Amino acid sequence: MAVTRENISSGSKFEAAYGYSRAVKVGDTLYISGTIGMDYAAGVMPEGAVDQLHQIIRNFELPLAKAGASLRDIVQITTYVTAPEVFAEVGPEMGKIFAETLPANAALVVAFPVPGVKVEISAVAVIGCGG
Repeated sequence: MAVTRENISSGSKFEAAYGYSRAVKVGDTLYISGTIGMDYAAGVMPEGAVDQLHQIIRNFELPLAKAGASLRDIVQITTYVTAPEVFAEVGPEMGKIFAETLPANAALVVAFPVPGVKVEISAVAVIGCGG
């Protein structure tokens, strides 16, 4: 049985420049690349970590919709933050966003190559599992 692969682009200049897709759908699984809180339409990034988190969730909507999935289908996330204090700030808000589905999560403290980024999240979704 052949498994299908579909690369999903958001049209971001970073995808073309750095050779990656916003998401890759393989069968019923969607792998979403690390996503920052940049509002690509407006060309701005919110200053606050919680505002960046909310923009990340909005940025997830495009690849999820193109794959026929929703936030409820996310089964695993990896959260990258600039400091433990940033995770303490965004963690409770993530708890609200993912309260119904409770995906697996790992959190890491990292340095970002893009100035101003405080949080980045990558995700894995299984299409249709969220009801």
